[in-house]
Amino acid sequence: MNKAFVRESDGEDDEELEPSLKLPAGTRNYITPAGHARLKDELEHLVKRERPHVVEIVAWAASNGDRSENGDYIYGKRRLREIDRRIRFLTKRLDFAEVVDPLRQGDNDQVFFGARVTIADQDGQENTYTIVGVDEADVARGRISWVSPLARALIKAKEGDSIRFQSPVGVREIDILEVVYATID
Repeated sequence: MNKAFVRESDGEDDEELEPSLKLPAGTRNYITPAGHARLKDELEHLVKRERPHVVEIVAWAASNGDRSENGDYIYGKRRLREIDRRIRFLTKRLDFAEVVDPLRQGDNDQVFFGARVTIADQDGQENTYTIVGVDEADVARGRISWVSPLARALIKAKEGDSIRFQSPVGVREIDILEVVYATID
């Protein structure tokens, strides 16, 4: 069969996403203002700078003749597909994004999206997590997605509460020491 009639998987379906990037069915893509700005900046960079640059390289490589063994052309076309896939992903994410500013929560001692929560486990070890959107999650920086098991257990709990939740290592009990709403960079 001719390659022109074979559809290559473009990876834009949600089923092919990393499990950590999937959103629960029927929900909005909650995101902080800083996270929204980062996604918009990445999209703008891809559309206005990176994609035109790669198109230029592919056009130059195509003008050199034989494309079957032309590394610049083959790599350029592959990179162009990757960029287009990322542009579709970002566009879709931004279309469904609902920006939630943590500063609008005021002096709330209840945990909602955007809260920075300090917890203590049964051993007394303290950790601080900020509840952010799925596209902003970074455990190394203490940022957990609002769809993670810990964040779901924390949502609507108050400062001073003890909660139990199912973690990957089993049932854990933690105490909520502090709830703060601040700007997230």
